[in-house]
Amino acid sequence: MAPAADREGYWGPTTSTLDWCEENYAVTWYIAEFWNTVSNLIMIIPPIFGAIQSVRDGLEKRYIASYLALTVVGMGSWCFHMTLKYEMQLLDELPMIYSCCIFVYCMFECFKMKNSVNYHLLFILVLFSLIVTTVYLKVKEPVFHQVMYGMLVFTLVLRSIYIVTWVYPWLRGLGYTSLGIFLMGFLLWNIDNIFCDSLRNFRKKVPPVIGVATQFHAWWHILTGLGSYLHILFSLYTRTLYLRYRPKVKFLFGIWPVILFEPLRKH
Repeated sequence: MAPAADREGYWGPTTSTLDWCEENYAVTWYIAEFWNTVSNLIMIIPPIFGAIQSVRDGLEKRYIASYLALTVVGMGSWCFHMTLKYEMQLLDELPMIYSCCIFVYCMFECFKMKNSVNYHLLFILVLFSLIVTTVYLKVKEPVFHQVMYGMLVFTLVLRSIYIVTWVYPWLRGLGYTSLGIFLMGFLLWNIDNIFCDSLRNFRKKVPPVIGVATQFHAWWHILTGLGSYLHILFSLYTRTLYLRYRPKVKFLFGIWPVILFEPLRKH
């Protein structure tokens, strides 16, 4: 976490319960944590195109919701790091819980009939979200949120490992790439928190371009944004395989992964 003393800018005093290691208002007077803010673009723009493509392909609404949920997380995180206001912090953290619940629903419904609805699982996930929201609004303890979020991510990891181990072993590459990128982001998130003072002192001694590369919370956004996006592709790939489509992962402009598929030809 950042030291208590930090400059003030356009948005006034910090009211959030968290203030990260990036120096506040160091780049511009209008954005509290510049790099932690703009790094959210990876969670905002690509999922929007993913949602649009999902609509065009006639995919189930749960996958459209998955893409849009990731976009909402990115937008909430943008607002939080731009302002460091408590209300914007909630706009970041609570959608993290809700989006993971959507991901969990998709992963556990991969092997069901098309457009089926599991009302029991929906009820459990909605109830979980309501309980977490209510408790978090009352206790305002970031560790509580982090533990609840971690539980959901752990559930997704276990389900993914089950699928690539027992159902579709040839999806290990995509599944483990998603997990590995996410875990790398989590590692950098911890380094940013634990060694904040050392990182700040290091940035004062090196050229700005090197200092920017040590903004590890921004890297957390980039890596977890990409990891989450790849997880949606993994979930969608699993689902469309089960529905007898022929999905393929292609790289847009040779860089960005997207999933394309076509129905199995009828003979």
